[in-house]
Amino acid sequence: MATARDLMHPGVTCVQSNDTAGNAARLMAELDVGALPICGAEDNKIKGMVTDRDLVLEVMATGQDPETFTVDRLPQGHLILADANEDAENVIAKMKEHQINRVPVIDEGRLVGIISIRDVSLRMPQSVTGDVVDSIKS
Repeated sequence: MATARDLMHPGVTCVQSNDTAGNAARLMAELDVGALPICGAEDNKIKGMVTDRDLVLEVMATGQDPETFTVDRLPQGHLILADANEDAENVIAKMKEHQINRVPVIDEGRLVGIISIRDVSLRMPQSVTGDVVDSIKS
């Protein structure tokens, strides 16, 4: 049976909680990703997620200065995580239930990867991918 570790892509880069929205946007562009985990500046533990959409709606559209607005000021909902050894089908069920495109993966409290819909499409049967995409419509 597949696990979260089997689905995830490793080597995730965090943006620090005290970093600016501008730096987060540049890091997303550099890494060619649409979201980054937010990690605590003191403990480096995952605190939330920032997406390109967050930056547009919460920073740019409200007239905030992206060079002074820190990502820890972004609204954060309940953070949904996956344990690295968790069953992949359970992680996919979380994505569908919570209508989320990405799930950070932790192992013993440490961020080790992230699972996106793309990862699901690359590693799971087409029927599973279609079901996830259908249930997570933006």
